[in-house]
Amino acid sequence: MRLKIIRVVIIFLFLILAMDLIYVQALKGNYFYRLSVNNRIRVIPLEPQRGRIFDRNGNVLAESRLSFDVTVIPQDVLDKDMLFTYLGQVLKIDKKEIAARYQQRMYTPFAPVVLIEDVDKQTAMVLEENRFRFPGLYIQETFQRWYPSGKTAAHVVGYVSKIDSQKIKKLKNYGYSQQSIVGYSGVEEYYDQYLMGEEGGLQIEVNSRGQQVQLLGIRQPEPGRDIHLTIDVRMQEISSKVMEDKAGSIVLMDLDSGEILCLVSSPGYDPNVFTDLKRAKERNRLFIEPASPVLNRVIKGQYPPGSVFKTVMSVAGLSEEKVNRNTTYHCPGFYKLGNRNFKCAHIHYSQNIIQALGHSCNVFYYNLGLVIGPELITRYAHKLGLGELTHIDLPSEERGFIPGPRNRRGEKTGWYKGDTLNFSIGQGEVLVTPIQVVRMMAAVAKGSIPQVHLLKMIENEPLVTNSIIKVIGLRKDVMDTVHEGLRAAVVSSSGSARQMNMAGFEVYGKTGTAQTVKGKKTHAWFAGYNLQGSRRMAFCVFLEYGGSSYYAVQVTSDLFKALRKENLI
Repeated sequence: MRLKIIRVVIIFLFLILAMDLIYVQALKGNYFYRLSVNNRIRVIPLEPQRGRIFDRNGNVLAESRLSFDVTVIPQDVLDKDMLFTYLGQVLKIDKKEIAARYQQRMYTPFAPVVLIEDVDKQTAMVLEENRFRFPGLYIQETFQRWYPSGKTAAHVVGYVSKIDSQKIKKLKNYGYSQQSIVGYSGVEEYYDQYLMGEEGGLQIEVNSRGQQVQLLGIRQPEPGRDIHLTIDVRMQEISSKVMEDKAGSIVLMDLDSGEILCLVSSPGYDPNVFTDLKRAKERNRLFIEPASPVLNRVIKGQYPPGSVFKTVMSVAGLSEEKVNRNTTYHCPGFYKLGNRNFKCAHIHYSQNIIQALGHSCNVFYYNLGLVIGPELITRYAHKLGLGELTHIDLPSEERGFIPGPRNRRGEKTGWYKGDTLNFSIGQGEVLVTPIQVVRMMAAVAKGSIPQVHLLKMIENEPLVTNSIIKVIGLRKDVMDTVHEGLRAAVVSSSGSARQMNMAGFEVYGKTGTAQTVKGKKTHAWFAGYNLQGSRRMAFCVFLEYGGSSYYAVQVTSDLFKALRKENLI
């Protein structure tokens, strides 16, 4: 009886064993075969060369140079302590620092860990000659981003860095890996898909001890595509120089095409600090400096426009026939509402709309604002592109804010006449960006809103774009009257921008001095357009806490004189 039981148990065990063998070899054979293949094959990624960035004249703004990185594959390392000691001696780095980098950057045993970036060629050759002594050690050819123009075009171009955890979650399905170098800010980020190229790799067979047996295959990386921008680096250099030691921005845009010729945000920064490991302290300081050098004030700075907004008021009043070119209001230097006096900069006496634009008379626009009403002011501000994204090809553009009786910031409720008076001169809750202001001036100059853009062509393929995104339908008499008022600001002996009166260069413009928080200087604006010279442009010069608009006009005058001297306009 016992023998029968033993026999049955043995048969039962053999059946289980047979079934397990069938399961492993027949049913799951392909699965375990793939595992064994993956266990003996290593893939070493090859970084593609990132596409170059040029200005409109073919000057290089960003390129990649050959570099050498010291990497290790964790699974293949036999003695980490010996390896780190050797690397410390050759590279003159404390082995504890190398070990710390190893721990921080290792996320899987099979993926290369970059220990040291951008070693010189001589050091790379020494390490390569001794690689046989240290399994898992590799010298990887890669590319280091270089920005020849430095600060000059930093906010246009942006910078590159290793992908962070947030970006990899968003982009892992688009060909990005943990080792990818990606664009941050500027066109480096906006056009990253064109610039990045396609990663390649080496397929290497290793034995059971992790030693290389043979090279199974190689997939060459596909280089990124070159892009050409609309900006002129010479204009950038001159604009950066006149903005030296000032906070603010300068934008110059081609009136006919919407191409951005110059985009400067000041203070600037050198994007090379993000690719040079030796400048880590300088890089970290950029994000904590009170002056915010990394902030692109052109698209992300939101400011009250001050009297620049009177351009919108003029268009609204004339278009709705609330006033005409002969309508006058008396300016005694203030407007009395209840027990409060709303001030004007001067006593202007009787002013029509042309004189009021030229002198920047607050009292005229206080009266006009009450006649128009806040709803119409809001409508025309949006019609001219304020409080709206321009959709320029740069990341993280801000919208600004145009208030109204049905649209207020925070918990404010109700709307009063005093709100309308502040609104009429670009104060109160109004917020705009410099890129919106330059587009608004182009709309006033031409009667249509252009599509502002920075990309001119990809490789040798010119960008095909509609240069006009909206025709705003201004009557000719409205445009002629506003033009005359903006010109009066420049040519009148008492005009608010009389420093801009240049022979042979016909400038139309509006000044703005915008109040800020208590205890701070005012913001200074000067925006407009020119209809003479080799290029018709809209422009905006903004000085953050720069004081009177006089200083913005002076900067614009210095800028245009320098550009004309170099025959750039």
